[in-house]
Amino acid sequence: MAGHDRPPANEDSCVVTACGRRIAVRFLRLAPAERPIGRVTLDVGRDQGGEPGAWAALTAGEARDLAHLLLLHAGLAEHGTEPVGPTREDSPRY
Repeated sequence: MAGHDRPPANEDSCVVTACGRRIAVRFLRLAPAERPIGRVTLDVGRDQGGEPGAWAALTAGEARDLAHLLLLHAGLAEHGTEPVGPTREDSPRY
């Protein structure tokens, strides 16, 4: 979907979907003394009817895997049934 087809996000770290649901992406740092832990968080807010959303904390690798799948499926949604871009086997692992 083109940027002008959906409501604008209020922050650089948020996307507001066409149905009005806000998806926030942020970095979370947990700092235990022995080893800090970093996560990428997704907060899918309430829908227009007020139904609760969901929240997830992902490792860096999980976030990259999700990004790959989102890009793959966005290409499918835009261009039909053929994958667009590198396949999972072609993508570098981090």
